Amino acid sequence: MPFDPRQRPLTAPEARVLATLLEKSRTVPDSYPLTLNSLAAGCNQKTSREPVMQLSDNDVLQALDALRQQALVVEIGGARVARWEHNFERGIGVPMQAAALLGLLMLRGPQTAAELRLNAERWHRFADTSSVEAFLDELQERSDEKGGPLVTLLPRAPGAREPRWAQLLCGAVDVDALQSGSANPPAAPALQARVEALEAEVAELQAAVRRLCAELGLDAPQSPPGRE
Repeated sequence: MPFDPRQRPLTAPEARVLATLLEKSRTVPDSYPLTLNSLAAGCNQKTSREPVMQLSDNDVLQALDALRQQALVVEIGGARVARWEHNFERGIGVPMQAAALLGLLMLRGPQTAAELRLNAERWHRFADTSSVEAFLDELQERSDEKGGPLVTLLPRAPGAREPRWAQLLCGAVDVDALQSGSANPPAAPALQARVEALEAEVAELQAAVRRLCAELGLDAPQSPPGRE
């Protein structure tokens, strides 16, 4: 019987491990299947991940063991080190295109159909947003015999132009928590530091231009609004 998240939802580490294996099989096939070190590094990436995690090797091994018991991953014995590969399509019971969408939703959180099409470019090239929506509709209308729905369309958040889709492999979605989080998203520390550094560089360059213009007897250029 296909995987049924209503009976035993994936934990957050299990979803991250499974989705990372799926991602790397599409984006870096020459390095796939993955060693434990490569898999842990992929799980803990700072980009294309929501939320960012910091899983230890032991966390990843525990997730792999649980996923193997559900026939969602397979260990491949190598000459020197074990490697791991996913069994996503067969274990979940979905086609390749739907697997790509589910993997992206597990890695990046809720997204609109248009965002999914853009983010899936390296996984599977969808012809248009309508084709993405068609696969999402199939996943949402999945019958009980096949394990029930695997995605849900969230209510449109205040101020949003389009509703977002969320995966159900980790269980039911807390809509209120998601919407309150999207209404006031926390600033990423690394991004904030980068912005502040760039602003400081711009200020220094503007000051240097003013000094040079003064020495040459030229009028200094006007600063953009809000830069003074």
